[in-house]
Formats: sequence, C-alpha cells, structure tokens
Amino acid sequence: MKSAVLVFPGINRERDMARTLKLVSGVEPAMVWHAETELPAGTDLVVVPGGFSYGDYLRCGAIAARAPIMDAVRAFAARGGLVLGVCNGFQILCESGLLPGVLMRNTRLKFICHDAFLRVERSDTPFTRGYNAGQVIRVPVAHGEGNYIADDETIKRIEGEGRVLFRYCAPDGTLGDGSNINGSINAIAGIVSEGGNVAGMMPHPENHVESIVGSTDGRGLFVGLVSQFGKAA
Repeated sequence: MKSAVLVFPGINRERDMARTLKLVSGVEPAMVWHAETELPAGTDLVVVPGGFSYGDYLRCGAIAARAPIMDAVRAFAARGGLVLGVCNGFQILCESGLLPGVLMRNTRLKFICHDAFLRVERSDTPFTRGYNAGQVIRVPVAHGEGNYIADDETIKRIEGEGRVLFRYCAPDGTLGDGSNINGSINAIAGIVSEGGNVAGMMPHPENHVESIVGSTDGRGLFVGLVSQFGKAA
C-alpha cells in the first residue's frame, strides 16, 4: 500500500501516523507538504493527520482546507481514492467539503486527552474491515473541538445510509450522555462519505497499534486498509 501523509504548519501527529503506516504496511509513506499541487504517483491512500494546523485560527481546519494540496486530494477522492482524516484531519475534511458536518467546541468547553471507547458500527468498509460490527475498541482522544454537528437533514441522511463508522460508548458498548465525551450528535465519532472512500474520525487509532503502549485496538483500522492492497506486516 502506497500512502501519502499530508503536512501542514502546526500539524504534529504526522510522524505518529507515518510510523504506524510503515509498521503495518511495511512501506514508508510519502510526506506531502501543504504547498504541493500533486500527490505522488501511484498513491493508494491519503491520510490527513491530527494536530493544530495553522494554530486552529478562524476555525479548526478552515485554513488547511484551502491549501494547494487539497485540490489534488479532492480530485483523488473524486476518482475513488481512499482518504482518511484523523482529529484535525477530520476537521479539515469537513471544512474542505469532502465530508458533511462540522466539528465544534466540546460541550464542556475543555480540551480532553485520554482513552475513549468506541463502538464499531459496521465492518464492510475499507476503514473498518479489520473489526467486527458491534465491537468495542479503546483508543486515545486529544481534542478541544470534537463535537460533531450537522443539520437535521444531514444527520438523517448519514444515519439512514449507514455512514456512521464509530460512536463514543461505554465499555460494554452502550450509548449514553456519560460516554459521549464531547457532546457529538448521536455520539458520532467517525463517518464515511457517500461514496464510501473518504472517512474522518476524531480519536487517534495510530497511537494504539503496539502492545507496549497497553492496547492494539487501533491496529485493526490500518490492517483493514492494507488488506485492500496487499498483505499487512
């Protein structure tokens, strides 16, 4: 699997993501600077990592969404290419129009940084095929603006089309206000585009892929992606 990790000023999770992609796929990803206008030839997967692009000015992800490289990403996605956005990357994908909705301030107006439980809603997408539907995984979150919001019609559409990939939940998989850590509508933690090839999520699966850190629950996402193109390492 040939992957490309985008790099913007202020992004700080690009190396975590690159290390995980190499660890799972065995192939070093390309690091693509925001001012570039083309993706590397033969790219299979584009990843927009987490961090604080442009200092989160205006709105989180709003400036990065207008960077030159994003035109190439939109064209890549339009051709069916796989695109994954994590945390700030999710915000950028929403601001760029590749995913619906927007990420707002957490309801408690505080930055949260700890492990969270997610319920996998479906296992038939490139991003979730490494899991079972209904499985509960534990991965870290680190954000101040992760409250997913969209208008009623959009929520009805993505729910009706089964485009929610992950929801914040309790350890047993149940949903409730206590486990909805940032107040997202319907406890949404990750969604996929109408075409099924663009996904965004607030939690950081790239930080839970090795047993030395106490959990490998994030590894399934990357193993599933690699299996689209070849054998996982």
